[in-house]
Amino acid sequence: MMRIFLFLATNAAILVVVSVIFNLLGLKSTLDAQGINLNLDSLLVMSAVIGMSGAFISLVMSKWSAKQAMGVIVIEQPQNGTEQWLFDVVARQAQLVGIDMPEVGIFDAPEANAFATGMSKNSALVAVSTGLLQCMNADEVEAVIGHEMTHISNGDMVTMALMQGVVNTFVYFFATLIGHVVDRVVFKTERGYGPAYYITQIVAQIALGILASLLVMWFSRYREFKADAGGARLAGREKMIAALRALQRAHEAPELPGQLAAFGINGGGVRTLFMSHPPLEDRIAALQANR
Repeated sequence: MMRIFLFLATNAAILVVVSVIFNLLGLKSTLDAQGINLNLDSLLVMSAVIGMSGAFISLVMSKWSAKQAMGVIVIEQPQNGTEQWLFDVVARQAQLVGIDMPEVGIFDAPEANAFATGMSKNSALVAVSTGLLQCMNADEVEAVIGHEMTHISNGDMVTMALMQGVVNTFVYFFATLIGHVVDRVVFKTERGYGPAYYITQIVAQIALGILASLLVMWFSRYREFKADAGGARLAGREKMIAALRALQRAHEAPELPGQLAAFGINGGGVRTLFMSHPPLEDRIAALQANR
């Protein structure tokens, strides 16, 4: 609950700081001089409502969405030795990191993958693929679970939602501002909104969204190194390295869809700035350097 409060408080603080900066820079006066009578404070608040509400709703629905998207079967009562072992590992690690027992699930997929999601660290879900259970031994799976449990204990779900909400806020704000400028200054629209506003705003949202995703993906990659280090603490450094090497042997399997990619273990194809995970060789090197 504290992270949810910080989620809202941080956003409010950002809005105040940005509003002060706009006033100090005289941005409103500059726009007024160009005939663009736009209330920047109101636009900023509206942008925050649009940007943050989407991120917050996504956070609230994350566990349900993950179950539906991936076909996760939650282990209510272990039915075999593998499920019992998986359940026991999660329970032990949850106790070690000081969080409530997450839901534990398995989803049917040939790729070696796992993810953690949920609204808070005390209401989370950890799920592993059937492919991961087949291609990794017990020590490697334990390290993967440790990686995911570290995501949960670090509150990465809320942090990523906050970052995405802030990014969404400023993408919408600046796209709307650019749309107004083009419509009023370039196309000289005097009343209402002309077609140039809508076209420019959509194009600007796409372009700014692509640029903003670079920041989100950079932070996601940074978090992966932290989660690897946490997995090494919970299961052992050599086990974590072995798990990453097993992923390499699996020939860089495809990533999880959508936002789940940010909370998965998969490192497939992470060669560009737009990827959510660092290259597996970099992750292994980081663990080896931390002796």
